Amino acid sequence: MINELDGVDWSSMDHAYGLAGDVPVWLREMGSPDLEVREKAFGNFYGAAHHQGDVYPCTAASLPFLFALADDPATPDRASVVALLLSIGREASECDLDAVYFTPDGTESTAHADVVPQMRERADDFVRYAADADLLVRRAAIEALGLFLDDGDLALDVLRGRLAAEDGTMERLLVVHTTANLALRLPAVHAAATAWLGALIGEPASDPDIRLAALVHRTRCTPQRIGRDLAPQAIELLWQSTPTPSHTSDDDVDEANAGEETETSVSLLPEAQNVPPEIAAAFGDLERHNRVHAPTTSLLRTFHAVLDARIPERTALLAEQLRSSDAAIRYDAIRMAQDLMASWRGDHTHLVLLLADCLLPDDPYTAAAAAEALKVLAPVSEPAREALASYVDMQRTVHGGDVWAAQQPLLRRAHQEAVLALARLEDLRALPCLLTALDDDVDVWRALQVVGQLRPAAGDLVLRLTRHLAGADYSQDGFGSSTGALLPALAALRDPAAIPTLTHAVTAAIHQKNWRTAATALDALSAFGTRAATALHVVRPLANAPDIDLRMAATAALWELKGNVESVVPKLHELLDTHEHRTAADVLGRIGPPAAIALPRLRSMLTDGYEWTRIHAAAALWDIGGEAEAPTVVETLLGAWEKNDATSNYVVACLHRMGPAAAPALPRILGELALSRRSGHFRSTANDEELQATCRAIVTHLV
Repeated sequence: MINELDGVDWSSMDHAYGLAGDVPVWLREMGSPDLEVREKAFGNFYGAAHHQGDVYPCTAASLPFLFALADDPATPDRASVVALLLSIGREASECDLDAVYFTPDGTESTAHADVVPQMRERADDFVRYAADADLLVRRAAIEALGLFLDDGDLALDVLRGRLAAEDGTMERLLVVHTTANLALRLPAVHAAATAWLGALIGEPASDPDIRLAALVHRTRCTPQRIGRDLAPQAIELLWQSTPTPSHTSDDDVDEANAGEETETSVSLLPEAQNVPPEIAAAFGDLERHNRVHAPTTSLLRTFHAVLDARIPERTALLAEQLRSSDAAIRYDAIRMAQDLMASWRGDHTHLVLLLADCLLPDDPYTAAAAAEALKVLAPVSEPAREALASYVDMQRTVHGGDVWAAQQPLLRRAHQEAVLALARLEDLRALPCLLTALDDDVDVWRALQVVGQLRPAAGDLVLRLTRHLAGADYSQDGFGSSTGALLPALAALRDPAAIPTLTHAVTAAIHQKNWRTAATALDALSAFGTRAATALHVVRPLANAPDIDLRMAATAALWELKGNVESVVPKLHELLDTHEHRTAADVLGRIGPPAAIALPRLRSMLTDGYEWTRIHAAAALWDIGGEAEAPTVVETLLGAWEKNDATSNYVVACLHRMGPAAAPALPRILGELALSRRSGHFRSTANDEELQATCRAIVTHLV
């Protein structure tokens, strides 16, 4: 079959990066005896012909040849071929058969609809693969039984046989998972499949992890049967499936630690790879977050998804996970706990304290994950404040005051994450470590994330930040430069000692024609108000700059530094007709009634198709026009909030300023406070906590 590749007109098809003429080359190379050649071929196919799970005509055309490779005993890596077939079939089956899909060149494609029938026609092959002598082939094929066999009774019989035949935990768990998938796909076999899962739950001879899997997946299939006894039953099975503390469970984390040592050692030397440290760290975080350490982790994630809004049950389960004697289970539970608290409101003190208990001095791998979670969850992580401070102090005592720059990557990351988490809580006990970072010029980019939150220590911090800024290369911008973080940090600290350095930053950036950095420096100067009036001689000429962003920043700075309505309002009025119209509206709103000349233009912006434009205009209307504009402003704000929840913090901030005039919004405010799930897909935990606080303040004034 593989010899018939040339009979397909591959050049008439596209993949993600152009014509598909290279697909037959990759298919041939998948059968190469050379491991490196095979791996490259699979990588190329996944990257282009199955790019991010997409299914193209060339992907569908590859199926007969992939099946031929899977059927041939001489194929060196049949498991990878079967896994690729499964991936293509799974992605195609998840497509909407009635939807219109397009190839990269814009041609309408029905490839996804062509793949599924081919997979179902070859269902018997997957039955055969699931009984293959090669464990990895079986593992790749088992899931396909639930996706492609239309004879549910046959599929269930095969799965029962596989559970009895397999002795590996991963394969047996996969059989249980696949049984639930089958039940959910084929209603005719739902009752029989869930009955079998129920029998497995009560089978005392079965391993506890299999019984736990059966419980979780039967719950997936019958969520209406969730009762009060479900979580305790799952916790009991989790406890039974957890091995007695031994060297084995520690080895799992030791192996992960070893990998982390290597990975972090590389990411700590980004200059050698010409990669900015922020980017190297982001890739390291992505890889780390995708790791799974315990075999039950995927199962428990599924269980949490099934329980969804049943927060008490999920909290009890997570508490058991975080207290587990198995280091791998404990580690994987950290991210699950973070996800729950980041998604659901409420009193999470118990889980926060359990995360704090994971700040283990002798396990920096786990401690780093716990500290990172506490950092992300601030201010919800407040109950962990003392634990974080104790951990940071202990590290400085044991490893020295320069532990921020420790040579051991795991120790270094654990310490830095704990310091950042403490600083996010505005705790000055993080200061000595941050000063070490700034003094020794080690991972300064991390310190810059939080120094602005330690305003009482501005005197110590500004001295060091201005020294770093004095040596900045203003010809650089973006990830290659630290100025983008230094400038807002100085603005946040509000220490007038920074004003001369910020003024120099404006002139230096202008000299290098680095308009974006100049605009950022002007924004920083604006934060000081009239105290920065000494910089007016630099700011004034820039209010007429050709670059719109620079002109906007300079005009805003003119107002903040001098407050001259006559010279500023006309310029802002003009800027309402540029892409900086939202920022211009905000500044006009801060000016208030003296900016009344802008009211007609602001009213016209209320009809804009973009809700963010509408809310900035509405807020400015209130701040300038007051009570007369209130009905229109409230209606606009609520309409935008309804359409795009991401606008909520901006909307409620304006409603709060409106006082009694915001009364018509009270039902929406009360509705927001009644929600259990945090609002906004992209909102951070801190933003949601701020939203709730502002809503409560509005209710206090209106009720």
